Amino acid sequence: MKRLYVRISVNGNPAVVLANASVAAALASTAVGCFHRSPGGEPRLPLCGMGVCFECRVTIDSVPCVRACMTPVREGMQVRTCA
Repeated sequence: MKRLYVRISVNGNPAVVLANASVAAALASTAVGCFHRSPGGEPRLPLCGMGVCFECRVTIDSVPCVRACMTPVREGMQVRTCA
């Protein structure tokens, strides 16, 4: 039987999200304030949702600058944002 939800960690906090979601969609269902910061320090959020704008970059399992909109969630994933 396929799982409907998976458990991930977002900035050290546990979250239960839809199993078929992208990391960007999963983060949108949580209270994350921003995904990363611009060189000037401004908070950035996803814009295009299809991997073109790179505004959804986060750190996943210690790998920086991963595009959250192109990455499916998986059980136990550790996600770090600028928050």
